[in-house]
Amino acid sequence: MTNTSHQPSRRDVLKWFAGIPFLPLGAMATATTLAGCNDSKDSAVVTPPINAAKLKSAKFTAMPAPSLSNAAAMATTTVASTLAVTWDDNTKTEYTLGYKAFFNTGVEVDHLAGGKIIAGSYYDIHNQPIIDKSVAGKERQFFSDCPDGSSLIHLAGATVTGVTNPVFHVVQFEYTSKDLAGGDMYGKLPSPIAVLTLNQDQKTGHLELKKYANVDMSKVHGLWITCGASLSPWNTHLSSEEYEPDAFDQIGTSLSMLKAYSQNLYGNENSANVYNYGHLPEIILDGKGSATAKKHFCLGRISHELIQVMPDNRTAIMGDDYTNGGFFMFIADKEKDLSAGTLYVAKYTSELNETSTAAIQWIKLGHTDSQTIENLVNVRGIKAENIMESLAEAPQDLTGYTQIVLSKKKLWVKLKEANNGFTKEEIELAAAFLETHRYAALKGGSMAFTKMEGTTVNIKDKVAYSALANIQDSMIENTSSWVATHNVKFKKAIKAGGVLAHDLKGSIVDHTNALMNSEWVPYQSHMLIMGEDISADALGNTANPDKIASPDNLKFSETFRTLFIGEDSGNHVNNFLWAYNVEDKSLTRILSTPAGAEATGLHAVDSINGWTYIMSNFQHAGDWGSIHNVVKNQLTPLINQNYNNGFAASVGYITADPVTPSVVKKA
Repeated sequence: MTNTSHQPSRRDVLKWFAGIPFLPLGAMATATTLAGCNDSKDSAVVTPPINAAKLKSAKFTAMPAPSLSNAAAMATTTVASTLAVTWDDNTKTEYTLGYKAFFNTGVEVDHLAGGKIIAGSYYDIHNQPIIDKSVAGKERQFFSDCPDGSSLIHLAGATVTGVTNPVFHVVQFEYTSKDLAGGDMYGKLPSPIAVLTLNQDQKTGHLELKKYANVDMSKVHGLWITCGASLSPWNTHLSSEEYEPDAFDQIGTSLSMLKAYSQNLYGNENSANVYNYGHLPEIILDGKGSATAKKHFCLGRISHELIQVMPDNRTAIMGDDYTNGGFFMFIADKEKDLSAGTLYVAKYTSELNETSTAAIQWIKLGHTDSQTIENLVNVRGIKAENIMESLAEAPQDLTGYTQIVLSKKKLWVKLKEANNGFTKEEIELAAAFLETHRYAALKGGSMAFTKMEGTTVNIKDKVAYSALANIQDSMIENTSSWVATHNVKFKKAIKAGGVLAHDLKGSIVDHTNALMNSEWVPYQSHMLIMGEDISADALGNTANPDKIASPDNLKFSETFRTLFIGEDSGNHVNNFLWAYNVEDKSLTRILSTPAGAEATGLHAVDSINGWTYIMSNFQHAGDWGSIHNVVKNQLTPLINQNYNNGFAASVGYITADPVTPSVVKKA
């Protein structure tokens, strides 16, 4: 059995399916409850017998969407689903699912170094608390209401004082919604990442928070809007920096936001360098409750969110949470090392639409190492004007310019010649790795997607999945941001979005006819499932509540043969966590977040010391939009009561209690 939480190889998975016993999710169950299938003594560790029955199938039973008939359920994380497991000896175990929070942000928890620390709290470049001074006399340290990407990690030989069976949970906090005065704080604070040291009760699978430590970000220039995350096959946390500030201040995130961020991080609005943000941070645990951060400058400067590294430990596929975004891939030079490699962007050579299967050609953007690009930024001082021209209006002389569309805007771009000590080769590298959106469009990539978010992989079937939060704008024929040559053409907008599947194989050549060194290259894509827009129902939903709406987080569980889908939707009054079974194609709602909140932090771990976990957070409860007009007056007092007047959010995981430990064998 696999005792670590890293993603296994395909060979390992096939062996695992053939002979390893499945163990239920550990949570609220007690050793007594589990007496039917394990030792009933309270002092005994509940572990699987050597000849235990093996998993045959697992089936979730859906919970209904909460309604105002139970307003309390709409104002908190609600789990009312079940899981039925059938074993290969034809016995069956049924589980009632629930939810357990480690903490709500803003509360004091035990600091790894001793004393207390505020969960989700913010620190500047000197690791000093950042204070909210917006209301005189009520000053307090900023803390986040937006926990996002997470990784549950077991490290062999880990030791933390006072913790019997340490398991680590890395949690990043994307942003905080508002200050005490109600002012918008999105993107104005450096995103913290925390390492939670948990104790795993091996009789029950319970995880209990014991220690909390913030990761020092002073050596990586602070972090910018960390959204989704994934666990690398070598047990590191792969973070993200999305909506990178635009160095030309023409598209996307403005430089004014960077100035506000810089003021809070450095105490000076001009200290933060635009090219230090929009990269891929990696968090490396020390096994003692702490971690270090490394920021990779060679995976492209895009709107990173939840990349997926394949079982070869080298190939990473990446969505791009952007309008006129691309589908990117990075192939590292060495296994378990993302500090050097080759960056590609996908070009669809046949049409991708609602029903088609579209072929992909990979365009090589460049090869480099992280240190080279970081040196260009922080040692050589390269600026946007050294790299390219980017004009918002067509020049009188179009010679050398290429028209592109990004963030729904037309731009005319041209690479600079050698200048100010930068060679032509250095400028091309800077364009590929610092102005990746513009350069990918210039090189002919299909910059056609609107908010391609989390990615994950089904190893057994060699299929990867990408979340499309929306199918609109650049994906819809004849809109202002649509480009025919991108070969992405949907008939109509679907604000509810969908999930895109990519088939993977090896022996693929890039656009130069050079063989790519990977057996896990996406070579074609097709839609897997889509949401459905509707006229507003009685509750306010503008997407069918029994289908997905704006998928965001994606994680695949080989154990359950299930794609878990978390929503970030302005179309569902409550956002949901779904389970899509790839064998029988069933879609099941298993969790509901508080109204106005986003389902975040999704992470599925098939086995840590014999227990399976599904991690889930939420962010910004009570973030009201027009779809909440029917419910917000009734729910606001409840959300304020549950979540510190809307300033707090939860970090936790799904639990399971056996209804009956086993069932008589069926004929």
